Amino acid sequence: MIAINDLKKIYNGVTVVNISHLEIKKGESVGLVGNNGAGKTTLFRLMLDLIRPDNGVVLSNGENVAGHEHWKNYTASYLDEGFLIDYLTPEEYFYFIGGLHRQSRATVDDYLSGMAEFFNGEILKKGKYIRDLSKGNQCKVGVVSCLLQNPELLMLDEPFANIDPSTQFRLKSLLKDLNKNKGVTTLISSHDLNHITDVCDRILLMEKGKIIKDIATSSSTLNELEDYFGVGQIIGSPVKVDGEENH
Repeated sequence: MIAINDLKKIYNGVTVVNISHLEIKKGESVGLVGNNGAGKTTLFRLMLDLIRPDNGVVLSNGENVAGHEHWKNYTASYLDEGFLIDYLTPEEYFYFIGGLHRQSRATVDDYLSGMAEFFNGEILKKGKYIRDLSKGNQCKVGVVSCLLQNPELLMLDEPFANIDPSTQFRLKSLLKDLNKNKGVTTLISSHDLNHITDVCDRILLMEKGKIIKDIATSSSTLNELEDYFGVGQIIGSPVKVDGEENH
């Protein structure tokens, strides 16, 4: 579904993304992990054509995302509150998003009624603008606006960061259902290693702009990641990524 080739982004002489080749197949659930400054959010923004690469391409179903539009019809993403329209109420925003996808207000209302547990009584019918919501509740609005679109590809940047523990578990359940039962391709970045290894079947470890490890999630993956972030390297032999050894 996604193919990345020779992708580079350079800021002030520093290469912040440098990926020679990466493929994400349709229906995969992929987690992206790495320290601050690893290039995760920049990679997401390149994949969404929010910024242009200095070299290389991102292909979505064979279409270069730069300068094309069709991929937007099946892609939903939430990276931060900048994706929201903060002078609207949550209801107004959901109706706006639904309208973009030719959904009636009744259809939107019906969908939102099924999200009552996820909202935990904190979002709808409160008379608040989105800008007046907490960061966590803004995240809930952003995530639900993505799900409302019935995407084939869902991209979320740090969705667990600001939400309460109960909502974290509800979000994990939603993401698992989307992937396992509806075949949605999910790409999620997170600093929370427990959540990301629980939700995703494949983990990409990113450092200094490069994917240095591509792991099929297993019972040992969490320990492997904890070892890396605890001592600075993956325990075991060097791994080959894009034909090069990484230690």
